[in-house]
Amino acid sequence: MHSSDRDRAVLAGLVFAVLFSQVLLYPGVATLVETLGADAATSAFAATALDASMWFLVAEFAAYVAFVGLWGLASDATGRRRPFIVAGALAGALGYAALAAVPAVGSLPFEAVLLLRVFQGATTIGAFSLTMTMLMDLEGGHGRNMGAAGIAIGLGAALGAPVGGQLTELSPVAPLAVAAGLLVCVGALVSLVDDRTPDERRTASALLEGVRRRPTLSIPYAFGFVDRLTAGFFALVGTLYFQSAFGLDAGATGLMLACFFAPFALLQYPMGALSDRIGRTIPIVVGSVCYGVGILAVGAAPSVPTAAAAMVSVGILGALVAPATMALVTDLADKNERGIAMAGFNLAGSLGFLGGFLLGGTVASSYGYGAAFLVVGGLEVAIAVVTVPVFLRLSITRADRFRTSDRGDA
Repeated sequence: MHSSDRDRAVLAGLVFAVLFSQVLLYPGVATLVETLGADAATSAFAATALDASMWFLVAEFAAYVAFVGLWGLASDATGRRRPFIVAGALAGALGYAALAAVPAVGSLPFEAVLLLRVFQGATTIGAFSLTMTMLMDLEGGHGRNMGAAGIAIGLGAALGAPVGGQLTELSPVAPLAVAAGLLVCVGALVSLVDDRTPDERRTASALLEGVRRRPTLSIPYAFGFVDRLTAGFFALVGTLYFQSAFGLDAGATGLMLACFFAPFALLQYPMGALSDRIGRTIPIVVGSVCYGVGILAVGAAPSVPTAAAAMVSVGILGALVAPATMALVTDLADKNERGIAMAGFNLAGSLGFLGGFLLGGTVASSYGYGAAFLVVGGLEVAIAVVTVPVFLRLSITRADRFRTSDRGDA
């Protein structure tokens, strides 16, 4: 096997492990926060099960937002990826283990639990974002490399949801213990892959200035924000909606989420390769419009089978959009600024997750689940419609432009 192909497979496996560990917690999040001490009588963050779950998820992604850029800057400035991934993975494992130990301690207020969650998120995002950046550094086509990242993300989410549901049935803290073990493995296995960072070094200020001079990066960042917003919406509101509307338990909810994540994962690589051939516009713009309509269909589904079928269609459409969006970041970023460029994309994505939790949770609490599906699906359609003129003006519909860019990095 060619070294790039081997490294692509290893790095994709590491991205999978990080995402798998994250999603393990989602199907049983309401049970988990109760076990960790969410108490409406003593905490302003736990007035209801929805509130406690929302803030538990928000704490992690707030840390992602605050720290992902620092990891990217440090990596680009030093020209190293592996040491930072090892540090982030092992510290993240410590954070998960500390959360798992909370019930044994028995006296921590829920605010302290949220602080532990912030620490875990601040460290885990370094391992996640920089592993994706190592995929960006590989030759072989941006669409292929980001397709590998996408299939890892999708498989991690697809398998994490049902496995997390089953683990929760064994013990509410079992997903935390498994997540800690997986991140230890990530820190150990990243040593199998060589750093391929460019030789040129830049200061942190020069890196930030370089990204600032590339306003076109705002296009994939905007789509990354909205796409992750929908994922955050399904992780929190979708989970509670399926349990409320159809009476599903944690295990069945995990299987319902897998109806989205399985096709989303399995089609990432071929869809990424397709975008190398036909360009990014059709997969991103047309795919996003259809994706938004699919979200509306999930909220309107009258039964479990129809909701599952709608989730499958949304997963297919998400697979069309995601790798093309990530590949567009690589197309537009200078090779010396990939760490901070991917950090920016993950920052936008983390803000999207936060938006999905906060917007979806707030709208669902105030106006009901139907209104929440309408708002989130409508945002996905709106971003695609608004950016059509930008795509056309930049002439990024020509696939040969991206193939030329790929050859230039090879």
